[in-house]
Amino acid sequence: MKPVIQTKDLVYEYYRRDEEGNVESIDTAVDHVNLDVEPGQFISILGHNGSGKSTLAKHINALLIPTEGTVIVDGKDTKDPANELPVRKEAGMVFQNPDNQIIASVVEEDVGFGPENIGVPTDEIWERAEKALKGVGMWEYRKKSPNRLSGGQKQRVAIAGVMAMEPKCIILDEPTAMLDPDGRREVIDTARELNKKKGVTIILITHYMEEVVYSDRVFVMDHGRVVMQGTPREIFSQVNTLKSYHLTVPQVTDLAFRLKEDGMDLPDGVLTRPELEDSLSRIKAPSGAPEMTPSHEEKKAEKSPEDAVLILDHVSVTYKEGGTETHALNDVSLQINKGDFIGIIGHTGSGKSTLIQTLNGLIPVTGGHVYFNGRDISEKDFDKKALRTSVGMVFQYPEHQLFETTVLNDVKFGPKNMGLDDKEAGLRAYEALKKVHFPEDSFDASPFELSGGQKRRAAIAGVIAMRPQVIILDEPTAGLDPAGRDEILGLIKEMHDKSGETVILVSHSMEDVAEYVDRTIVIDSGHPVFDGTPREVFSHVSELESLGLAVPSVTYLLHDLHKKGYPVDEHAVTVEEAREEILRVFG
Repeated sequence: MKPVIQTKDLVYEYYRRDEEGNVESIDTAVDHVNLDVEPGQFISILGHNGSGKSTLAKHINALLIPTEGTVIVDGKDTKDPANELPVRKEAGMVFQNPDNQIIASVVEEDVGFGPENIGVPTDEIWERAEKALKGVGMWEYRKKSPNRLSGGQKQRVAIAGVMAMEPKCIILDEPTAMLDPDGRREVIDTARELNKKKGVTIILITHYMEEVVYSDRVFVMDHGRVVMQGTPREIFSQVNTLKSYHLTVPQVTDLAFRLKEDGMDLPDGVLTRPELEDSLSRIKAPSGAPEMTPSHEEKKAEKSPEDAVLILDHVSVTYKEGGTETHALNDVSLQINKGDFIGIIGHTGSGKSTLIQTLNGLIPVTGGHVYFNGRDISEKDFDKKALRTSVGMVFQYPEHQLFETTVLNDVKFGPKNMGLDDKEAGLRAYEALKKVHFPEDSFDASPFELSGGQKRRAAIAGVIAMRPQVIILDEPTAGLDPAGRDEILGLIKEMHDKSGETVILVSHSMEDVAEYVDRTIVIDSGHPVFDGTPREVFSHVSELESLGLAVPSVTYLLHDLHKKGYPVDEHAVTVEEAREEILRVFG
C-alpha cells in the first residue's frame, strides 16, 4: 500500500541571527527522519520538549519546508510551491489551544471557513459543515457561540473545521494539553472514531501516555531523531529506556512494571486496567465478599481561624456581558491555612481561575469578603500592591511572564518593584534561582533562549524572590513533557516542605494532585463541592465523573479489584500506594 505520508532523510535547521542578520548558530531540530504512514493508520509521536515533534508535524502540512530531504503527502512533494494548498487540504492540523484556531462567532460558520477558503461552492460548504459537525458530535451546537463551549467542545469544533476540508490525514499537535479529563476523553474518542469509522489517518502528538495505548504505531523522538518505533506494547515494555528519553508510561503500565520488579509473574508492557486485572486474577482468585480493608487516612488536626492566611466568606463573583449575567463564583466560603499545600481541580469553566484571582484582588468580588491575615482586602486603605507581593501568582504558561534581557534581571524585577535597591534585589534573585535549582551559568542568559522547563523555573523564581506567604500556580506544567512535569512539581513540593509557604496548585491532572498535594478542593459551577485529602476526595468516583473529572487510573483499578472480591484498599491514589496494596493482598 502506498504511504499517505512519507519523509525521506528529512532535516530541518533553525538559524539564529544577530541584529545585523548574520548567522550566529544553527540548531538541527529534525535530523534525518524517515517516516512511512499508511492510509488509515493511527500514529502517535512522543518525545520530550524540544525533541522535534512539532517541527516534524509542521512539515507534514507544509507549514515548514525541509532544509534537506523530502516530505511527500499523498504523492505531493511539499517543496513545490504549487503543492502548498493541496498538501494542507490533505493534511489538516489541529493545534494545542482551540482558542487560537476558532475565529467565527458562530460554530457552523467557523467550520465552513476552511472549505470557503479553498473555493468550495456555497451549497457544498454547508453540506460539509453539517457532515463534519455530526461526525464529531457537535451538530446540536451549530448555532452557538464558540465562547460558550467547554475546552473539549471547542477542540471538537476545531477538528470539525479540519474535517470539513475532507483531508486524508489529521495531525493533532498536543490537542488535549489544556483540557480537563472529560475534554481530553472527548477529543481522543473523536479522533479514534474518525480513524476507525471514516478511515482518516491520525497523527497524534501528546505528552499523555494513556492517549497512545490504542495507536497502531508509536514513534519516539529525541534531539530531532526517531530513536524508538513499534507498537504501543513494544514501546511501553521498555520503561527504563523511555525514562532515559525523559518520558514515562501509562500509570497502569508503571504499576505492572514495579510489581514485576517485586517478583510478581506479570507480562511486559501491560497497557490497560482489564489486562492487569486479568493477569492478577491468574495469580490469585478473589476471596468472595470483599473484606474490610484498613484505612491509611491520617487524622487531620482541627484548624482555627488563627491558622488562616486567607479566608473567603460567602464570596460571589458575577460577570455582566451585555444583558447577560454569569455567576463565576457562587457563595464560596473557604479557609486556607498557613502551610497548606492545596490542589484545586474542576472542569474547564468551573470557576477555578476566578477563585484564585480573588485571593490577591486581581478580580474584585461582587458579594462576600476576602480576608488576608485577618483584614478585609476590600477596605479602602488596604494595600493591594503589598497583597500581590504576599500572595504571588504564577500564571498558566508562566514563560509568558518573562520579558527582561537576562534571567537574573527578570527575577530581580519583582523585588525592585517592591522598592528594594539593586543589591538587595540581586541577592533575593540569586537566592530564588538557587531554590529552583536553576543553573548558575545561565543566570545571564536571555530568558527566551531557555528550554520550556527552565523558563518555568525562572518564572517561578521571579515570584519566590518577592518572598510571598502564599504561592498560587495556575496549571504550571501545561505543555511540559513528563520529566519536565515531575521536575517542576517536585521542585514546588520541595520548596513547600523546606520553607513552609502556603501553596495552591490548580491542575487538570488528577494523578499530579494525588501525588503531591495534602488537601484537594473540587470546584463546580463556581462552588466548592468536595474539600479533603486526596484519598477522601478521590473516593467519590461517580460524583467526580458526573462533574467531568476522573480519579487516578490506579484508583479505578483498585475499585475494580475490590468489586471482584479482592480485599484491597480501594482508596489508594498513587502508584506506590497501589503497589503496596496489591503486594499485601496478592503476595
